[in-house]
Amino acid sequence: MIDELGLPARGFRWMPAMAGYFVPFEDGSSILLSEDDDAAIAELQRFAPGDVQGWLAMQAVIGRAREALRPDDERDLWLDPAPTRAKVEARLAGDDEALAMMFDLSMAEFVARYLHDERLQLAYLGQGVIGTNASPFDPGTAYIRFHHSCGRIDPSLPGTWGYVEGGMGRISFLICDVAREAGAVVATGVPVAQIIPQEGVVLEGGERLHAPVVIANADPRVTLRLLGEAADGAWRAQIESIPIEGCTVKVNLALAEPPNFTARPGLDEAHHRAQINTPLSRQEWRTAYAAARRGELPARLWTESYLQTAFAPSIAPHGRHVLSMFCQYVPHTFAEGTWDDHRDRAGRLALDSLARFTSNLPDAVVDMEILGPPDIEHEVGLTGGHIFQGECLPQYMWENRLTYETPMHGVYLCGAATHPGGSVIAVNGRNAAMAVLQKRR
Repeated sequence: MIDELGLPARGFRWMPAMAGYFVPFEDGSSILLSEDDDAAIAELQRFAPGDVQGWLAMQAVIGRAREALRPDDERDLWLDPAPTRAKVEARLAGDDEALAMMFDLSMAEFVARYLHDERLQLAYLGQGVIGTNASPFDPGTAYIRFHHSCGRIDPSLPGTWGYVEGGMGRISFLICDVAREAGAVVATGVPVAQIIPQEGVVLEGGERLHAPVVIANADPRVTLRLLGEAADGAWRAQIESIPIEGCTVKVNLALAEPPNFTARPGLDEAHHRAQINTPLSRQEWRTAYAAARRGELPARLWTESYLQTAFAPSIAPHGRHVLSMFCQYVPHTFAEGTWDDHRDRAGRLALDSLARFTSNLPDAVVDMEILGPPDIEHEVGLTGGHIFQGECLPQYMWENRLTYETPMHGVYLCGAATHPGGSVIAVNGRNAAMAVLQKRR
């Protein structure tokens, strides 16, 4: 997408998150695993010397699977309309480690295969359940780790993610510019009330927009609702069978200063530019997931935080900072009360889960925004507050993922509910566009 749409020439800039992965622990220790292998190995030799080779082997299996499934050419299976599991298995033939990671292992089993240090194992468990309503002890969660490690922003930095200059919304504006130059008319603030296959859409204001093709980036439940009686019955049943209940709370913090971690004191350190995780014990993972499934808040949350101002100070007033937290597990629906009753407590719980590793939180907090699953649903339009428009566990991927072309003539999906699943990837939209073009030809 970056190359085909010429985004760099339009101002697309990104900053690789080379500082890597920072995790403080209950015993006062911490680890910072840089994206630079030499630096990461040096850190491991200090922290858990017996796990250096295992860590390298764990990184290697992810890398092998990425190269096999996502070669930097037209063989990239993410560009395949809907590869079967057999096709994926054929690409990984002979690599039993990669096959197990892709289809069978829980995240807990995956890390135990390669790492011995208990802290190091705990550090990675959250990477198997990001945005996923499953426990790291559930089969298939190791795939979630791979899913987030197969990006192709830059061929020289496979699997690396980063920050967009100007914020994530900048990408949307750049793609919008490309579309307009190609002749598209973009309208915002005009909600759609109905999709009429082969005819177009009806806006909430009653106006009809005529079009033989409608491509919906809305999640499938929203698309189903907009289709109403026009939806195919078997397709409706498939949509309704997809789990789409979010389990994350997003907490955005305005700070007077960055978090000062007691394990690594300072306000402008390398770990401030890293992906910051606060771990849970194995028992805490189990009880937190069980509590959320019962409709209750757990005693502690797993958190993943990003200090955006460490990369782009201009997004906040001088001397101030912005930190976003992505936390699990929370209920979508509480057994007693609503999110209006529990929102503040959920925010404090998230903040406390991070603050216990710092010397200046919550005192440094200037303001806080708390978005539970229903808030995400209301603000962003994602049913259930599920960030991937439905689960991305192996049993919901490949040929089991929704196809771009629906049974309703002229109606297509292009969102995260389609192959290759959720994340900031743009491939779903590209694949849908190719399906439309092929059909029109």
